[in-house]
Amino acid sequence: MIEIHQATSDDLDRLVPLFDGYRQFYRQPTDLLAARAFLLERFKHAESVIFIATRDNDAVGFTQLYPSFSSISLARIYVLSDLFVALHARKQGIGRQLLDAAADFGRFVGASQLTLETAKTNSTAQTLYEARGWIRDNEFYVYQITLTPMR
Repeated sequence: MIEIHQATSDDLDRLVPLFDGYRQFYRQPTDLLAARAFLLERFKHAESVIFIATRDNDAVGFTQLYPSFSSISLARIYVLSDLFVALHARKQGIGRQLLDAAADFGRFVGASQLTLETAKTNSTAQTLYEARGWIRDNEFYVYQITLTPMR
């Protein structure tokens, strides 16, 4: 039985290996201390909403949402930044349950939409998103710039 709940700092020790695994999936080096510090800051400052999936008290997946706003729709939105299921727990509906928990949360707090981006090569995730009703944006391009901090 999979249980999904909104994570708190009490879940930090169980979240860190999952978050580190997520970062490794996107070709980042493992760094459990940095992962822990990053997540702890999000909890301390209430800067994100994290849902954790557990089975028999074992953490098997998570998703993280960041609050934002849409000037065009004049509404609150959330960016679903991270979704990860441990390798041994995949193909069991956990990703679907995490997506549903995120959408339910968004509806509950009155958000007008959730948005996400994923790698073009991540066809497994794309199939899941589309099966859950997410629509790929073909109208807008995503741009980014890497910034170097000022000293």
